[in-house]
Amino acid sequence: MQLTRIPRTTGRSTQVRSRIAKVVVLEVLKNPTYAKLFSAQIIALLGTGLLTVALGLLAFDIAGGDAGVILGTALTIKMVAYVAVSPVITALTARLPQKTVLIVADVVRAAVAVGLPFVTEAWQIYILIFLLQSASATFTPAFQAVIPEVLPDERQYTRALSLSRLAYDLESLLSPMLAAALLTVMTYNNLFVGTIIGFVISTVLVTITAFPQITPAPPAPFFAELTRGVRAFWRSTELRALLALNLTVAASTAMVIVNTVVLVQGQLGRTQADVALLLAAYGAGSMVVALIAPKLLDTFSDRGVMLLGALLIPVGLMGAASLIGMAPPTDMWMGLFGIWAILGAATSLILTPSARLLRRNSDETNRPAVFAAQFSLSHACFMITYPLAGTLGAALGLSWTAVILAGIGAVATTFAFALWRSRTPVADHTLR
Repeated sequence: MQLTRIPRTTGRSTQVRSRIAKVVVLEVLKNPTYAKLFSAQIIALLGTGLLTVALGLLAFDIAGGDAGVILGTALTIKMVAYVAVSPVITALTARLPQKTVLIVADVVRAAVAVGLPFVTEAWQIYILIFLLQSASATFTPAFQAVIPEVLPDERQYTRALSLSRLAYDLESLLSPMLAAALLTVMTYNNLFVGTIIGFVISTVLVTITAFPQITPAPPAPFFAELTRGVRAFWRSTELRALLALNLTVAASTAMVIVNTVVLVQGQLGRTQADVALLLAAYGAGSMVVALIAPKLLDTFSDRGVMLLGALLIPVGLMGAASLIGMAPPTDMWMGLFGIWAILGAATSLILTPSARLLRRNSDETNRPAVFAAQFSLSHACFMITYPLAGTLGAALGLSWTAVILAGIGAVATTFAFALWRSRTPVADHTLR
């Protein structure tokens, strides 16, 4: 597959493009509205990272050796909230200002975090996690839908997407390190305080931010509001291809998230620190692509970049299957570093430009619904691949698990190629 270069323009348009192309990633932070919102995202992410560590320790306190059951159930509840709650809340709040939606979601998250230190039973964790993740399922797509209005220039928006991708990757690396440092001087219950502070600061930053004027969606029956985003997906060739690519990403992510610890500690007999190192390789691959994505997308089309990432995922998973099945332990360990970095890079090649497709195939009246639909539908793919990766790993072994996930990724990628054969015109996204 050849990457399609974006055609160059001439004259005054060329000069404008040249000046814009010189903007580096961090220069989007000169926009005061975006700077505050990005700061809110970073601080909330750190708070969520501390919550993840503290929740695992709380589960062990309550259930001991059965803590995995509690965490597994909590993860399932999180996915159910993401898939089911996001489009419903978006439909219910369609006529409300996005700023109000973000503030209320952050307040709910902070309030729920206040209750977590007082939990003594597993069922209490489940209720609070559902409430917390429902608020996150409200906040995240609403936040993502606001950014295109704050940064209407596509190149600046692309740089904002790269920053967002970097933020998620850095959070996955830094939050456990920060939690480990804090646990040397305090008990895990105090980590929840950090989570509360994170959400409170996020609320304050959103509150003091001047939002652009956004036209609300026209009044419509509830079912029409509920399906507004899904209908936009159905009408657009690009977004239908993105649905297939979501499954490709989910196949790769499931292998990494679910089975890294089994590979490192179970099959190779290495330490917990080595688990973190291998996950860091995956994050490093993603971060490298996030850093170069603006320049890459200035030169090549979204289609070429995203489909390249989609091709790399089944190839990487098949490479992992070969290593797991045949390589000596030392070669397997070193090889997995490279493959995990490739999988991280491939995932970022798909995810970083994906919001450009959502932006291009929506307008300010249906954009929150389109972003909520992507949030919901992409997490629905994880509900398929996460349990599959765990069940197949236990039943068939990790090599066959990688092969099957590679097959799923290959089929999904084939569908994406079939749906997105060329740089097709954007469909009419206005839903009447």
